[in-house]
Amino acid sequence: MRFILGLAGWVLLCMSTVVSAADYYVDITNRTGYTLYYMYVSPANSKSWEEDVLGEDVLVNGDTQRVTLTGYTNPYFDIRLVDEDDDSYTFWTVDVSTQDIVVTLDHLDQ
Repeated sequence: MRFILGLAGWVLLCMSTVVSAADYYVDITNRTGYTLYYMYVSPANSKSWEEDVLGEDVLVNGDTQRVTLTGYTNPYFDIRLVDEDDDSYTFWTVDVSTQDIVVTLDHLDQ
């Protein structure tokens, strides 16, 4: 009986972990007038940037890229984009469950 209760507790713990992880997405639209070559999206509490989500692709002016974020426990992310002139645009603590990003020259990092 003790084994069955222990096993049931373990199954519930595993299920609660799976239930708490979620998939999010954010649409990022480039309105800078420049081509964006790099796009980094990391959890807001991260101390470093994750890998470039564009990979071999680029985001030309006027286009939108959907970034799917799988297996995270909250919707807050930091987003950094880098254009063809190596200028960066950083958005801190974006709630991707409620907002998408439109990148303009107004967002240029100083």
